[in-house]
Amino acid sequence: MTPEPHSHGPDELCEAGSELYARALRETHVPRADAGQAPCLLGFGLLHPDPDAPDRLRPTPPAVALPRLRAAVQEDIVDELHREIRLAARFEPLMAIARGGRTPDPDPSVTVLNGFPRIQQAVADALGSSSRESLVIQPGGVRLAEALAQSHAHAQGLLTRGGRMRTLYQHTSRHSLPVLAYYERLRGDAEVRTLDEVTERLFIFDRTVAFIPANKDRSMALELRHPALVEYLVTIFERLWRLATPMFPQTAQLPSDNGITTRQHAIAGLLVEGLTDADIADRLGMNIRTARVHIAKLAATLGSNSRAQLGYLIGQSGMLIRDDCA
Repeated sequence: MTPEPHSHGPDELCEAGSELYARALRETHVPRADAGQAPCLLGFGLLHPDPDAPDRLRPTPPAVALPRLRAAVQEDIVDELHREIRLAARFEPLMAIARGGRTPDPDPSVTVLNGFPRIQQAVADALGSSSRESLVIQPGGVRLAEALAQSHAHAQGLLTRGGRMRTLYQHTSRHSLPVLAYYERLRGDAEVRTLDEVTERLFIFDRTVAFIPANKDRSMALELRHPALVEYLVTIFERLWRLATPMFPQTAQLPSDNGITTRQHAIAGLLVEGLTDADIADRLGMNIRTARVHIAKLAATLGSNSRAQLGYLIGQSGMLIRDDCA
């Protein structure tokens, strides 16, 4: 009997898949034939072949699978955003043709901000006039302390007006005393969560105005007031928020598996991609010295004596396995 198609994501695991995965965790393995009714488990990497028994499948530990699946969802979200931007750019000249070659009227829903002072003032003004909600994504780890200090008065103003703040950082911020002190000083409904990697900087206020960088060095930004664009960015934020680990006011510990932390899992994936220490540090929002400390700890845990051997041992460990559906 041919199994029904599986079109769900890992966050909506089917009943057959949930039961089989739970059974595999309890019994340490299941017969390969039993996966026929739940091919999603192979597709999501929750089951993988047993190297010692070709007719069996072993479960990937949840502490290993969850960070990997979260990273995949984050990548999908970023890809969707890039597709939307490319689509808008592709249709712009076509819309000009439809207008008969006329110069388009200025669009008040999209404003280009040039220079850091103007960007900072526009963001501060929007935060200062908001009354309901602030949604923020801030990459950069411990480098955030100075920017946070400058925004404290406006942030407290929003909270005093009864507003709510939700902020996403990278995991490195969990160890930043200035960042923690900033939130301890705030009084009101403020929450912080973290991820290994986040998108570029994003500010959304009252779900009516959003700010995103317009170039790589962030010296230009776009102020967006188009309802569809703002709602699209809110959706991206909400998806990432659900994947993130609480940091403030309540802290949830990052999971580890066999002595390998979530941070080390993320670094392992980037090492296998061939990234340099500097690239890894930039992607995860830490300085290069900290990145090298984590790499050294990962190497010690896996018993590696060289960079090449470390890559081999990461592959052999099965921590990054992602099987395709048959």
